[in-house]
Formats: sequence, C-alpha cells, structure tokens
Amino acid sequence: MSTRSLIRRFGNAAVLAFCIVAAPAGSETLYVRAGHLVDPEAGQVWDARLIRIEDGRVVAITADVPPANGARVIDWSQLWVLPGLIDAHVHLADFLQTSDPAEPLKHSAEETAYLGARNARITLETGFTTVHDVGSYRGMGNIELRNAIDRGDVTGPRIDAVGGYITVPGGGGEVTGLPRGMKVPAEMRMGVAATPAQVRRKVNLMLDSGADSIKLIATGAVLTEGTEPGQQELSDAAIAAAVEAARARGSWVTAHAHGAEGIRSAIRAGVRSIEHASLIDDAGIAQARARGTVLVMDIYNGDYIAEVGRRDGWSESILRKNDETTDAQRQGFAKAVRAGVAIAFGTDAGVFPHGQNARQFSYMVRWGMTPMQAIQSATTVAARLLGRERDVGALSPGHWADLIAVDGDPLADISVLERVEHVMKGGVVVR
Repeated sequence: MSTRSLIRRFGNAAVLAFCIVAAPAGSETLYVRAGHLVDPEAGQVWDARLIRIEDGRVVAITADVPPANGARVIDWSQLWVLPGLIDAHVHLADFLQTSDPAEPLKHSAEETAYLGARNARITLETGFTTVHDVGSYRGMGNIELRNAIDRGDVTGPRIDAVGGYITVPGGGGEVTGLPRGMKVPAEMRMGVAATPAQVRRKVNLMLDSGADSIKLIATGAVLTEGTEPGQQELSDAAIAAAVEAARARGSWVTAHAHGAEGIRSAIRAGVRSIEHASLIDDAGIAQARARGTVLVMDIYNGDYIAEVGRRDGWSESILRKNDETTDAQRQGFAKAVRAGVAIAFGTDAGVFPHGQNARQFSYMVRWGMTPMQAIQSATTVAARLLGRERDVGALSPGHWADLIAVDGDPLADISVLERVEHVMKGGVVVR
C-alpha cells in the first residue's frame, strides 16, 4: 500500500497509537519528546509520548522510548504539547481599528503589506499555525500575504484567504464615515455588489484572484459607520447566489451576520459558517444545529472595544453597537454550546492587536465550554470548517507537524495557552 493510501486510511485515527507511515528514502527524520500530549481528536491527554516526524509531517506517535543513536530530538518532555492552534477569524493584512474611519485610506499598499508580514509572524509565534483571514480592505491583501508565506518570503501561519468583502454599496464591508470629498479607491471596493447577478460575478472575481473561500457581509457591522448589526443587507437571493457560485467552483462561503434574520437567511442558503452571530435567536441556534452550520463567535472582542474605544474616543455609534451586541453574543454562545452547535475558534484579531488571540479561550470556558471543547474549537472543529482536517488541527499520522508547547496543563488552566513556550510549523521550530 502506498504512503498516501496509508495516510488516508489511518490519518484521522481517534486514539493516538503506534502507527508508522513509510517515509520516502532520504527523508529528514525528527523526534519530539512530549511530556503530556493533548489529543483533541480523542479528547484525551497522553503522558510521555514520542512524536516521529518525516518531511514535516507526523508519521508515528509512540511511548517515549529512546530513538536511535544520532537521531535529531527536540526535548519538550517537561511541557504540554498540542496541535498548532487555528484562528478562524483574523484580519492580518490591515491596520488596527482606530477612532478614525479613514484609517484604511491613510496607508499605502506597500506599508500595509509590511504590516501584514509583521502580523503574520506575531500570530505564528503565539501558537496559531493556521488562520482563516476573512477579509482585507485592499481586496488582494490577504491573498498576496498567503502567497508570500507559501513561497517562504514571509514567516507566518497557513492562511485560508477570502480576498475582499462581498458587501452591498455602503454596507458593512465598505469604508464609510469619511470626510466629504475623500474617495475610496477601487481596490477597496473590489467586492461591492447590489444584485444576485453582481454577487455571482464578484464571487468568481475573488476566486479567479486566488481566494480560497468567500466572505459575505450579510448584515450591518458594529465597526462600520452608518450600518446596524441587526439589519440584513444582502438579500436572500444574493446570499444564495454566492453559495451556488462558490460551490460550482469547489469553494465555500462564510457570512458575517450579527442579526437574527440575516443569520437564518445565510444558514438557509447553505453557508458553511456564520461569523459573529451576535444576535442569534433560538430558531437560529436550532437551524445551525440541524444544518451543521458552524458558528464563529468572537466573544473576547467586545471587552477590548469597550475599553480601548472609550479610552481612545471611538464614535458613540460604534460604542453603542458594541454595547448592544457584546452580552447578547455571549448569551447566544452559551446557548449554542448547550445545544451542541459546532463552534470554531475565531477572534476578529486585527480589531485588537495580533498576538492576543488566545485571550479568548478563557472567555469560551467562562461561557460554557470545557477546556477540552475550547481546544477542540481551535483545532479539530476549525480544521473541519476550513476543509483541512487531513492536514491540520490534529497530530495523528499524516498531519502536518504543527505543534505548540506550553508550561502547564491547559485543561486545568486554559489561560496557559496565552503563554506559548515553543511553536513548530511543518517540522520547523519557529519559537
């Protein structure tokens, strides 16, 4: 049986066990000693494990026995080791939110690209080895950052990129609230569409430009002036058109949707996930559970906006909308956890500084998840959402050797994930 066939057959085994995948001749071998291995596939912790890595992928996990003399060994035997984390909602290729609605227009494409590279490095070094970059104002920004990382020009996580936001004119994905006479450049309006036919064209434009998946702005946004989170913006027909167009190209759609009506419309249309889901109601939760729709709820973000926004003089409109959605979102999160809805870890990093992503874990536990569920949300669940479960989100044989190590048991204190000691991506230690 070929190596590829063995990986397909055994790569998603629920329990880590002795399983060796034949490695090609001349491949590089590396061993990692893990004092405690957190296995989100099995929902277990295994003590004293030895991880064998060939050409950047895990090929075996055994009891911690001495490897052959001369073998390359990384000793994390005093630490807790986990799969690399996944943040399913980030914005790497943009400037942080400020009190100035014109901020995105005040920086050149070149400056923004360098900032994106910095954000990518910080994100990786804090333990997030894969991300879903769900939009940049310069429509190609996150796609080009992904390409630069894939080429090895920039250090950063694996990126699933959506390109620009598909949004109605003046909607939640636009740059609004500008001084009179200030024009938004065309590259920042790449996804603006008013009709189902226009939405189809924009979906194909994004995919032709290299997007992995598609991001719709189905409702208004907390941080976009002149829009309301509870108001549906894209029509039912436009959302359905986007889903159909993406499926025809082998891709998928996620929808930014705060309001209950917009959430239900997007789920009915067949989006794979809902971003924010701040005002989700019981019917939306039931619908998500029945359809297998994943929720990506940034329940840390509201506290940052409230604190920094008031300190730095963000607009009263933004602060009001944040106040109206923060607690409601957390109540909805708790209900969704109890109902058994799939929830993927996603933070909206880029509103708050990159590198603080792991602060959300404590919020998820506070609002109803067990520590293992919170870890699974950022590993196995997020990997399935991205369609990358064969490659990331777990450490059974066949997966990329994306690992993190922390000095403490995250099942006893989830906040240890905010203090990552070591990071490995594809068998290469980056921290």
